[in-house]
Amino acid sequence: MLRSFTIRTAKRDDMIDITSFVEETVRQANVTEGIAVVYCPHTTAGITINENADPDVKRDMMRRFDETYPWEHPLDRHMEGNTAAHMKASTVGASQHVIIHEGRLLLGRWQGVYFCEYDGPRQRTLYVKVIEG
Repeated sequence: MLRSFTIRTAKRDDMIDITSFVEETVRQANVTEGIAVVYCPHTTAGITINENADPDVKRDMMRRFDETYPWEHPLDRHMEGNTAAHMKASTVGASQHVIIHEGRLLLGRWQGVYFCEYDGPRQRTLYVKVIEG
């Protein structure tokens, strides 16, 4: 089963919890054992798995990404001016795989699946592929 999801981001940088969308896709697929692949087909956004209990984690991560990859750098040559967004997206990655066991995502107690926006606000498409096995 392949399902797409459209998300509108409101800020330039954001981490949006999409765990419930992935869980719903697994339920609809009626797969008890397998893998869910969450994929982002954008070069300035990504997918990560991280803590979803304390909102300070998201804020800290976004701040540290900005420190590591500042939006403006005197040596950047990319004419769109969003080199930092490309760097952040490459660091996070375009996809994550989550084991499905007994019909549920096998996430840790504090984990959630996040869409990471680095060049918003924009309308984005995400995909979830559920593979039985």
